Amino acid sequence: MKLTLKIWRQKNAAAEGKIVEYPIDHIEPDMSFLEMLDILNDELIMKGDEPVAFDHDCREGICGMCSLYINGEAHGPDRGVTTCQLHMRMFKDGDTIFIEPFRAKAFPVIKDLVVDRSSFDRIQHAGGFISVNTSGNTIDANTIPVNKKDADDAFDAAACIGCGACVATCKNSSAMLFVAAKVSQYALLPQGRIEATDRVLNMVSQMDAEGFGNCTNTGACEVECPKGISLENIARMNREYMSASLKG
Repeated sequence: MKLTLKIWRQKNAAAEGKIVEYPIDHIEPDMSFLEMLDILNDELIMKGDEPVAFDHDCREGICGMCSLYINGEAHGPDRGVTTCQLHMRMFKDGDTIFIEPFRAKAFPVIKDLVVDRSSFDRIQHAGGFISVNTSGNTIDANTIPVNKKDADDAFDAAACIGCGACVATCKNSSAMLFVAAKVSQYALLPQGRIEATDRVLNMVSQMDAEGFGNCTNTGACEVECPKGISLENIARMNREYMSASLKG
């Protein structure tokens, strides 16, 4: 495959960025999108040019690092996959591909395609801890009855990898789906109920402080989420927040 890549280049957070065009050839359809970028960077280094900075780690769809906005879609045109799981067979020979960083006030650009997502870390830190002993001399899990549906829903919410695709997709740059997944993960289980009131109030407050927008109710976040996190989690977080506000 022969492709034309139009990539956002930005030296640092203070510098102005721009789209730079790069032709690339001999790309195999079975390559991953990140492998294609590796090939481009090898060519740039051989020419003495600065390689394109982009985030990556596990390359197995688990870590959530590979946050790229490809042809106007978070993680590209495929569904239920991260960028590292996106294969070049989703494109055609001769295609022009636009590659940009996730755009959000709370995700400032560090360099090129790399953004600072530490705002997500601070939201999780605001959630705090659970006081139930979950290490060492733990109580046998079978002695704490958990409804099967609650357990399944908690597991589904915990599948969130914090990649930020929901934020990049939302026209308000909302982090509601991410925060809702983290709230639901504990709100559905008895171990998480002790600190539930403080947790939801603190996490929502930190989300607002980071500069994320409000939910648009369009559902784009669920569509683009590589782990299929459900909008039901946002509804659950809203209920948890309302209940906690009344208690407070």
